[in-house]
Amino acid sequence: MSFYEKGAVRIYYEEAGSGLPLLVIPGGGLNSTIAGLKGSSSPFNPMEEFKAEYRCIAADLRNADGGQSSGPLEIDRPWDAFADDQLGVMDHLGIDKFMVLGFCIGGPFIWNLLKRTPHRIVAAVLAQPSGSRPGMRDLFYDNNMKGWGPPLTARRPEITMTMVDKFLTKMYRTDPDFVFTVTRDFVRNCQTPVLILPDDVPAHPYAVAMEAAMLAPKAEVSMFPWKEPKERIPLAVRQIRSFLRAHRSGFA
Repeated sequence: MSFYEKGAVRIYYEEAGSGLPLLVIPGGGLNSTIAGLKGSSSPFNPMEEFKAEYRCIAADLRNADGGQSSGPLEIDRPWDAFADDQLGVMDHLGIDKFMVLGFCIGGPFIWNLLKRTPHRIVAAVLAQPSGSRPGMRDLFYDNNMKGWGPPLTARRPEITMTMVDKFLTKMYRTDPDFVFTVTRDFVRNCQTPVLILPDDVPAHPYAVAMEAAMLAPKAEVSMFPWKEPKERIPLAVRQIRSFLRAHRSGFA
């Protein structure tokens, strides 16, 4: 059992393998947990796929239902609070530069990490990234008011649904466009190599993923669809492996 602690924040993380560091961000929205990587909701488990070649590090998201990480609800800076945790774990492990692979909410998280610490991230893989779909701007707010807020307030009586509402409003309604955490201009000027594997469900809009891929000057994109039929997933994993290998020189 490994924990990173800072003040009232306590983050559970796991490691697998050895080699160059690869931060893995599970999908599942605000209920993102390491366990989710091992379940049917994840197309594949990157900890298993890449541990022979990389030091894979994954963590339960702060306050995720079913996870072991906890901390304050930072209403005024939700995205940055999560970035603090992710960077804090890497600092705790003595890791400066790293690669990152994220599913779902990992997309906005990765863009925020690239904004915060571009010098630390060698290359990034965004698999089925979340984005803001026109006509469904309140999708994430509504889903989390139902599926994340109630179990959180049940576990933590000091947190109220009014606080949850303010947190989710800041996170998903204040700038309810594109990838939530950065602007199109930021993506257009981002010099970090990125590989994007689009999805096309309400929470993972194909158009937003492809717009980011077209804007980012060092972006690559996978085939689509890559998750169906299931026989295509190993091909997508192979592309991720090739992409990561191609950018190892960034650690120099």
